[in-house]
Amino acid sequence: MKDTIILIIKGFIMGIANIIPGVSGGTLALTLGIYEKFISSISHFFSKLKENIKFLVPVFLGMGLSILTMSSLIDSSFKNYPIPTTLFFMGLVIGGIPLLAKKVKGTKEQKQLSSYVIMLITFLIVILLAFAPDLFNGFKEANFANLNVGGYFILFLVGTIAAATMVIPGVSGSLVLMLLGYYFPVVKTIKALAHFKNIGPNFLILIVFGLGILLGIVLIAKLIEYLLAKFSAKTYFGVLGFIFASIIAIPVSVYHEIGSIDFKILQIIIGLVFLTIGTMVGYKLGDD
Repeated sequence: MKDTIILIIKGFIMGIANIIPGVSGGTLALTLGIYEKFISSISHFFSKLKENIKFLVPVFLGMGLSILTMSSLIDSSFKNYPIPTTLFFMGLVIGGIPLLAKKVKGTKEQKQLSSYVIMLITFLIVILLAFAPDLFNGFKEANFANLNVGGYFILFLVGTIAAATMVIPGVSGSLVLMLLGYYFPVVKTIKALAHFKNIGPNFLILIVFGLGILLGIVLIAKLIEYLLAKFSAKTYFGVLGFIFASIIAIPVSVYHEIGSIDFKILQIIIGLVFLTIGTMVGYKLGDD
């Protein structure tokens, strides 16, 4: 029972991460110590059905609960208390770094220049995504009114792309959705359905989008599992690049989202406390 509750909590935190542009659910799955199991359970779902269901159901339950219940609260927290909220999520990521460092410590790849080149490349990919709103304004925001077959197909593809980025550590699915012009329409649809508005059309939109997400998760899980099996240390060096960059990407994305931040002394002090709490929580949950 204790293990199930812990998995629900970890899923809840992953779900919150996927709401926030700049924060990756894959990153927090790694720092919380369940990434490899998460990938393996999806990739080999039917081979160990009972065991995988026992693991995935609490995780997805936690994710679903957080997305349905925390969207408005998280949005309000970032707008009203941006510094403490941002630093807390940065702390969650920082707290998991020691666990990831152990994955490459003592390996032969640790002494190879190519490993650090890979880490630099993945670092730059996330930084580029974080600053993308400064480079271009993204695509025109999607309109879900009167979607035709083509519109639903594009929605399905967008869901697949978003799922892939949500699973890849350090790459924010929410940020990618924002750049594609689908983030706010999807969030509005979720909020409307939560308030039982236009249930039929909104449910159909989310079902199509959800099927795209499911396909994306399965495909990327297969790829990442292959990379971890064949090039484990090199893959983790790439992951560390994603992680280090995400520490920068989180505040940058929050700034883009809320427009401006008022650096009040009290918020900074409280923020440092929340940074410490987030780091401790990330380290503790990742070590379980």
